[in-house]
Amino acid sequence: MKSENKKFELERSEEEWKKILSPDEYRVLRMKGTEYPFTGEYNLFFEDGVYKCRACGNHLFNSDTKFKSHCGWPSFYDVAKSDAIIEVLDTSHNMIRTEVICAKCGSHLGHVFEDGPEPTGLRYCINSIAITFAKDSVNNKESK
Repeated sequence: MKSENKKFELERSEEEWKKILSPDEYRVLRMKGTEYPFTGEYNLFFEDGVYKCRACGNHLFNSDTKFKSHCGWPSFYDVAKSDAIIEVLDTSHNMIRTEVICAKCGSHLGHVFEDGPEPTGLRYCINSIAITFAKDSVNNKESK
């Protein structure tokens, strides 16, 4: 699904986002930036729980789908729920990639690649600064 002209459940003006998010969070989540590889707080973090959108709290990923990808960013092979994210064609930087955005607020999370482990073969490569972690074993086992 494309994000252009899409209405999100949580709509805010860019001025509101700038007040809510830190400058680095705003740069990644709203301006489609990225953090440097191997610098994010969740790159080598493997506790049980759930990962949520830092901008709106939408439940995005479960810890049981997180894996060591050695790419420098937190990586997951599946989303928590099929409607948690939206995938968008990204042709920036002379590349063809698939951008991952939050389905609730439209914030940029990272990209998805087809070089992940089974059972999906996908690698959701997500900026640490775009997500928060919560220890929550009940929701971690939620059905998709």
